[in-house]
Amino acid sequence: MEVEQKQADLVQQFVLLAGSARGRAAVELITHATSHPQLFAFSELLSSPHIAELKGTEHSSALDLLRLFAHGTWSDYKNNAQVLPQLDPQQVLKLKQLTVMTLAETAKVLPYDLLMQQLDISNVRELEDLLINDCMYSGIVRGKLDQRRRCFEVQFAAGRDLRPGQLDNMISTLANWLGSSDNLLLTIQEKIKWADSMSEQDRRHKKEVEDKAEDMRKSIKAEMEMRGQQDVVYSEAGALGALVMDYEEDRSRPKRRR
Repeated sequence: MEVEQKQADLVQQFVLLAGSARGRAAVELITHATSHPQLFAFSELLSSPHIAELKGTEHSSALDLLRLFAHGTWSDYKNNAQVLPQLDPQQVLKLKQLTVMTLAETAKVLPYDLLMQQLDISNVRELEDLLINDCMYSGIVRGKLDQRRRCFEVQFAAGRDLRPGQLDNMISTLANWLGSSDNLLLTIQEKIKWADSMSEQDRRHKKEVEDKAEDMRKSIKAEMEMRGQQDVVYSEAGALGALVMDYEEDRSRPKRRR
């Protein structure tokens, strides 16, 4: 957030200066902007009316250079160096920083060999010094240097100015992502409904099993109670029968005479 705020403040300052800079003064302003160690956004300056007036004039190469710093890389400069102003050391460093930002936007793992090729750096020590001192310390990228795998693992990269047509591509990409997200959300909702339905079926099945078990317990209890009552009746009937038989036997015995 601090880096973004500094960028916004610097951009505003240069845009205000561009409001009164014309001709040679506009060229000097472009040189100052492309050399500033903390400025990495140029689209607003590029769209300033007095800067745009340089097109088609003797100073048009300065406008092309500003456009390169807004959207291009070190390789782009090398391929067009014959028609662009010569860069001072600070501008060279700035353009290489911008190149790292561009590469970090497109991949999260940047091989050292690729970086050295794109930045015209001949050894790993120089490359790592650039990444640490001029990129990570400045806040434009964050990441981890993996010397064993010879790569830079990108964790964060500040965004560069949008190139012409890039906004439409971003909108299309975001629209596709939104559509995919909606489809994924529908799929998740359907799975939730299915899970809820299965849970309800399990709950009903469990209730049915518990009800059947309860009915069975009641039936067994009732049967046991009925059997217990029958055993009592049979016991009482047996005892009464024994008494009757004893009485009959007693009556049938001959009595002694006194």
